[in-house]
Amino acid sequence: MLFMFPALLLSLTWLFCFILFKYQNEGDITTINNTFFIALPFVIGAVLIWFSIAYYSHTSMVGKATSSKPLERKENMRVYNLVENLCIAKGMKVPQINIIEDDSLNAFASGINEKTYTVTFSRGIINKLDDKELEGVIAHELTHIVNRDVRLLIISIIFVGIFAFVAEMAFRSVRTGRRGKKDGGFIIAIIVVGILGYVISLLLRFALSRKREYLADAGAAEWTKNPKALASALRKIDDDPRIEAVVRKDLAQLFIDNPLADKKEVGFTSFANSIFATHPPIKKRIEVLEQF
Repeated sequence: MLFMFPALLLSLTWLFCFILFKYQNEGDITTINNTFFIALPFVIGAVLIWFSIAYYSHTSMVGKATSSKPLERKENMRVYNLVENLCIAKGMKVPQINIIEDDSLNAFASGINEKTYTVTFSRGIINKLDDKELEGVIAHELTHIVNRDVRLLIISIIFVGIFAFVAEMAFRSVRTGRRGKKDGGFIIAIIVVGILGYVISLLLRFALSRKREYLADAGAAEWTKNPKALASALRKIDDDPRIEAVVRKDLAQLFIDNPLADKKEVGFTSFANSIFATHPPIKKRIEVLEQF
């Protein structure tokens, strides 16, 4: 699924070349292919530059976007003891521990290597879960780190950002471009290509996110030998996962439950909700855990 992102980018680049020459009534398929191969190094170079900047600056970006800050050991020894005991049992390095000052219940893992791996908790999830429940949540987030999910999801977020930028540029071209009939058709075609790429990249990103949540739940159940504790934690989280400090929708998939979801919102079909959801339904996750 991750390979689909660059494959989608290359496909849309070729489609752009195809549309360009068709509307200009110039060249055949050989010309289109030659233009595609000429443009390819520039496209790849631009993506690599974008990707490198976003990949290595995401730690500070995530911190600012969630208003998280380091949790001092002396401030909450309970959390540090739970995290350290789980890490010792797994033989892994203890990650940075951050906190979001919010009374709602949520948590997430982030980072690309041992120097930047971080587990962030809301104040509410620390205060409202008992030790067994909180241990299950911590094991879930640590499993994301062990499985390299945090790196995988960051990569998917960056790719979607690229497609979102392309779609936005296509929309802006409508306002600034010429209004001729031929130009109008070309612009509409480019907008369709941009939107198509953005929507498909979103679907791939959400599918990756949902799959990794199930795996993290399973890993936490195996790690703690107490799947019912995580199931109990998920029930409490489901009642109030909304984190007011989180303003970027693209970071929602990092959390144990969507921090931007309004549980009262309706209007989409169940099918649309399922394919555009950042997380599997909590009820299904609980059902799976209770089968262990």
